Amino acid sequence: MQELKSVGYELPHSCHECPRGCGANRAAGECGLCGADGRLMVARAALHFWEEPPISGEDGSGTVFFAGCPLRCAYCQNADIALGEHARAITVERLAAIMGELEGAGALNINCVTPTHYGPQIRAAVALAREAGMELPVLWNTGGYETVEAVRANRGLVDAYLTDFKYADAALARRYSRAADYPEVALAALAAMVEEAGEPRYDEYRGQERLVGGVVVRHLMLPGALENSKAVVRLLHERFGNALRLSLMNQYTPVLARSAAGGNARAASALAMAPELANTVSDAEYEELLDYADALGVQDYFWQEGGAAEESFIPAFDFTGV
Repeated sequence: MQELKSVGYELPHSCHECPRGCGANRAAGECGLCGADGRLMVARAALHFWEEPPISGEDGSGTVFFAGCPLRCAYCQNADIALGEHARAITVERLAAIMGELEGAGALNINCVTPTHYGPQIRAAVALAREAGMELPVLWNTGGYETVEAVRANRGLVDAYLTDFKYADAALARRYSRAADYPEVALAALAAMVEEAGEPRYDEYRGQERLVGGVVVRHLMLPGALENSKAVVRLLHERFGNALRLSLMNQYTPVLARSAAGGNARAASALAMAPELANTVSDAEYEELLDYADALGVQDYFWQEGGAAEESFIPAFDFTGV
């Protein structure tokens, strides 16, 4: 890469980067509901090998894990960084340099994980990295709780979306994520993603199939929530068909129960309100969901084989690469 230059960007004086619309004056350092203030907080930047095959390939996805989150789901597998407990402040110029370093390490892409609330800084960093010669496709890896305006703002800078669609059931969204509006908000954002990024597109990169455009939608099954999962699959298939690619996941890990057992009072309190989250997803329920997707005519989706509910999918947030 060429030498990096400085770059300007504007933080919101009344933040509406996410659908919470909390109005925090982040330009003055005020903290929003997501946990972000005026700083750019990163927990890890490294090759990651547990994404979908055309995202990780054999060489790994160049993931940058950002701290804070607009959703704060009760069952979050990355709770340490979602709550901002393990992160370091870096500059936009450093983030751009990290993107170049990940390319140099052999990454297939730049994978921005939980990026929503840092939109202005990330977009500035991508532009700076590309100006310096970084050529990898950029993925926006999000919980799906985005505004249409934020998706539009990524035009020309984000190539593909790796987005969750957690809930079709508003009551479940309220119970686990305090976001009863999640189904309608996520659906509107997803429609914008499909419009902006187009249908999934691939190339061959160093002998590997690589996602270079389009939208992959993840749905993580939750214990005892089979009907919600079926409703998600039905909704997305009827609305978008083959314009996106589904990834149906059974890797739910009961980290809340493990944290509670280890003496974490916050986890114990959350588990007391939702004791079902101490369970894993049964093989029978997962197979029923896959059969349901097949019966609907969903084609070419990603699915996981047994043993996915392991903490090996959760990386160490130890400031690697930061």
